[in-house]
Amino acid sequence: MQDKPLFYLVVLSALVVLAILATGIGGFARGGEFNRKHGNRLMRWRIIAQAVAVALILLFLWMRSG
Repeated sequence: MQDKPLFYLVVLSALVVLAILATGIGGFARGGEFNRKHGNRLMRWRIIAQAVAVALILLFLWMRSG
């Protein structure tokens, strides 16, 4: 199973997206200085991490089909 390490990478990337999203939502809910300083930056990082996760998922599915 050559795709097993890739599966772990897909899971890890999804967890990274979840952690960034939870931190961003938590900061937004609390408001204050943290949200003003880091809110937009966290959401930009989430979009980047999400794009990487989607690309890895597509690569994983492509490797499984062939």
